[in-house]
Amino acid sequence: MKIRINTQASSPSFLRVIPFLEKEDISFSASNGKIVNVKNPIFSGKKDSFYVLEVENEIVLLVGLGKDPEYKSIENSLRKVLHKHDHLIDQSIMLEFPEGFDDNYLEPALVGLFLGDYHLDFFKKERKTNFEELEVHIKLAHKNAEKLVQRAEKISKAKKEAFRLVDLPPNNLTPEYLAEWAVEMAGKYSLKSEIISGIDAKDKGLEAFLAVGRGSAKEPKFIILEYRHPEAKTHLGLVGKGVTFDTGGLNIKTQGMHHMKSDMGGAAAVLGATQVIADLKIPINLTTIVPAVENAVDKDAYLPSEIIASHAGLSIEVVDTDAEGRLILADGLSYLIETYKPDQVIDMATLTGSAVGTFGYECAALFSNDSKLSESLQNAGKGVGEKSWPLPIWEEYAREMDSEIADIRNYHGKPIAGAITAAKFLQAFTHEHSSWAHLDIAGVAFADTDFAKTKSGTAFGVGLLLKFIENQL
Repeated sequence: MKIRINTQASSPSFLRVIPFLEKEDISFSASNGKIVNVKNPIFSGKKDSFYVLEVENEIVLLVGLGKDPEYKSIENSLRKVLHKHDHLIDQSIMLEFPEGFDDNYLEPALVGLFLGDYHLDFFKKERKTNFEELEVHIKLAHKNAEKLVQRAEKISKAKKEAFRLVDLPPNNLTPEYLAEWAVEMAGKYSLKSEIISGIDAKDKGLEAFLAVGRGSAKEPKFIILEYRHPEAKTHLGLVGKGVTFDTGGLNIKTQGMHHMKSDMGGAAAVLGATQVIADLKIPINLTTIVPAVENAVDKDAYLPSEIIASHAGLSIEVVDTDAEGRLILADGLSYLIETYKPDQVIDMATLTGSAVGTFGYECAALFSNDSKLSESLQNAGKGVGEKSWPLPIWEEYAREMDSEIADIRNYHGKPIAGAITAAKFLQAFTHEHSSWAHLDIAGVAFADTDFAKTKSGTAFGVGLLLKFIENQL
């Protein structure tokens, strides 16, 4: 897209887009200054309503946001402009904010508009409309208009990358692809990158990580990105689960395997967040780790009842090879904390069906040993429509992971408290770090949306982490 801010250009080829909050009387000015009134029964700005009309040879699209819209609702409404109304667009559009439009609504509106050109049709012979050359004129009476627009562009760019990483098929999105993507991103945004694999990973004690990837022809990649800012006062560590495809291993899945390309939603979230934090030059130090593996089945696949080592020095009894995400996260968390010693640690993972059973597809399950960190993550998520809710991590649940033969087992084998016991397993590898949080995003990272006929990536976590970090500055 070619963005123009507060230009005087006007053309019959423009599609004028004007968002409105719900109210009794809707009116706007035509290009010749004439006031146009729209009667209530026709359009009143109700949430997710659209009205197209022709005024003085211009096509105008009115977008309804509702009475008191949330961030995600506004984002989705504006995203539909390009995604669902592309047939109205010729050469350019004009996004026009009415007088008195709330400043808090500007960012999600802009982000949503810029997200509208994302589609899943990567491999179709005939793809949908490409808006790379579209002129987007933004009329915004705000002293920081240019800064607001640039920020929204960078947020949408990171979210689209997070969408794409989840949505690409697993024969393309492999551990190697994810590692190459991270290295390329590091070069673009002046980050330090390191990829650990093979004998180097074994030498560093990443045995649990390597065990999960043993059954795949695709070599596991332990991805590390470092972002450092000269004015940083805190250091945040992120770990994202990067299982690029999950068959369940020898405890093979019996249903839903078609969607298991999404099992790296945590990786997409932390990588997208790292991109936007670096792009916006947020004054924080950040270390991001993504253990990237494919959990496959062959003669070398790790076995149920196997005892494997880990970076933290704990032996692990493998009860279920489909509880693989917590194994790679265990090494990721331990390596991050021991090597980089961040002030706060957050991991994100599409970890358990139990989280979905508890919260459905509305929010992430949140676990933390730091009440302040937990509250900050909840508040940040509410602000951007990426909600989470806490569950307990009492020590009583840790006993469920006791093993007779090893230090800990990776699954308790019971149809209860699955998300909680998984969190307790992870906590055992945090070296008693005083400020750690785990977000189980199984129900929210890959979902049914208004923008595809199938489940697709949501970029859940990108906005949450950005908001969380900025709230602490």
